[in-house]
Amino acid sequence: MAVVKLSELISKMKLKNLTPSVSVRSAKITQADINRPALQLTGYYEHFDENRIQIIGHVEYAYMEQMKPKEKRVKFEQLLSHKLPCIIFARNLTPDALFLEIASSKKVPVLSTRMATSEVMAEIIRWLNVKLAPSIRVHGVLVDVYGEGVLITGESGIGKSEAALELLRRGHRLVSDDVVEIRKVSDDTLIGTAPDVTKYFIELRGIGVIDVKALFGASSVRDTSNIDLVIRLEEWDKDKDYDRFGLEESKTAFLGNEVVCHDIPIRPGRNLAIICESAAVNHRQKKMGYNAAQELYERVQKMMEERSRE
Repeated sequence: MAVVKLSELISKMKLKNLTPSVSVRSAKITQADINRPALQLTGYYEHFDENRIQIIGHVEYAYMEQMKPKEKRVKFEQLLSHKLPCIIFARNLTPDALFLEIASSKKVPVLSTRMATSEVMAEIIRWLNVKLAPSIRVHGVLVDVYGEGVLITGESGIGKSEAALELLRRGHRLVSDDVVEIRKVSDDTLIGTAPDVTKYFIELRGIGVIDVKALFGASSVRDTSNIDLVIRLEEWDKDKDYDRFGLEESKTAFLGNEVVCHDIPIRPGRNLAIICESAAVNHRQKKMGYNAAQELYERVQKMMEERSRE
């Protein structure tokens, strides 16, 4: 099961720790969903998921402020007795001293942010959905080409990194070389990233490892990219029939999500970078509603019909 350290969330969202005596190093988050504990503050705990981050907004804060002292202690004890990953106060709201005292005794981290409630919830959910998504690692190169995430795969030494390097020289951006971490953030979206160890590096046989960011500048790299298209490089086989029109798209699947896949045969003289670039542009055109192969097919059909009537 994927987990995220609470310290990562604090750093990412720039949260302020209001309970410094409570260690956040070992605290972990296992769910991307978030809860606003308005019902819990009234005493209703059925279907309450204590593994979720709890957000205190203006409504919950106003209700807590109007509680009587004796009621506060009972309700705060009841809420903070659960093993909560943390409680975040939005809008720089200042929690009651009693709340902080009980939270510290129960070892529940209390955090604060200046962001509005809906804003901080949306940002945390978006970030956690990516971090906690199911993931796999595949051998390949991921490049952003005209806004399309192109995953280049194939056997070692076939020329994936060289193709990526030429794409970089043509103004496109590298996400990852050699190993690509793929996360399924929804049934329609796959996100690719680089492992921290190899981020921004490319290995070229005969030359060694180069730092793309240092060599080509910050504009030549990206931290993440959707995976929109897969290009699978393979050795040219003269006995194999290759698709020459592209009327039917073949697909490959990662984590249950299907992605359009092109098998590109390699032989001397073929410019892989231009082929990858053209494939990305063609894929983008198809998403925008124009299919060149279908257009050619319809023209040929129309011409044949006209000739048959003559």
